[in-house]
Amino acid sequence: MKLAIIDGQRREAQPGLSGECPVCKATTIAKCGEKNIWHWAHKGKRNCDRWWENETEWHRDWKNHFPVEWQEVVRRANDGEKHIVDVKTDQDWVIEFQHSYINPDERRSRESFYGNMVWVVDGLRRKNDLKQFAESVRYGSSIFKKPLIVTVHLFECRLVKEWASSHVPVFFDFGEENQPHGLWLLIPMGLDDKAYITLVGKENFINWHRKGDFNPQPFIDQMKLYEQERVRAVKMRYAPQLMPHRMMRRSRRRF
Repeated sequence: MKLAIIDGQRREAQPGLSGECPVCKATTIAKCGEKNIWHWAHKGKRNCDRWWENETEWHRDWKNHFPVEWQEVVRRANDGEKHIVDVKTDQDWVIEFQHSYINPDERRSRESFYGNMVWVVDGLRRKNDLKQFAESVRYGSSIFKKPLIVTVHLFECRLVKEWASSHVPVFFDFGEENQPHGLWLLIPMGLDDKAYITLVGKENFINWHRKGDFNPQPFIDQMKLYEQERVRAVKMRYAPQLMPHRMMRRSRRRF
């Protein structure tokens, strides 16, 4: 973790310091080596937040784009359950940065516990994810140009398939130097074989939260309406051609 409690204040790790875990109140010690980023670790056996994972440079870089008072906030439920969120904005959005693999059951538990949340997923953790994603975008169907919205099939991209069943917005971070670069939003539609993705951009994402303008729901509602219209059009196209027979029966005259 980045922050521990020292004399009632949240402090970053510094050589020789010891602190207190904000969740379990156990003693933490500062880990300030040359290989890993400086962080706090529990002293002895850890019995704390089961959702916590080891922090990477990628995690720390994302956290540092937001005010310190938003970082590593303890979220408490009415039954006493507690977890540390990566970022909690002043608009009560929880942002979780996910680098390692997460079990689908744990993912659903987190979404249920936090409620008003989004995921930011490291799209460069696995070697082939960027290549698969880029091919999905290249060969997907562009339904809008501005903003760019692409329909991709789940079987074409492992990363999209893993997160397509999420009930909250999911953002894939592929870094600014890669193609397709930037931050992409996966729109949770609950579809069986495809998903919608749109290019957002890291700077836009950060500014939306810092300015209190983040609200993906109108955009999601627009895509749901689009999907409903698409399904309706498909049904009409392939509906049984019964109308001419009905018209013929009704047009018969009796003498």
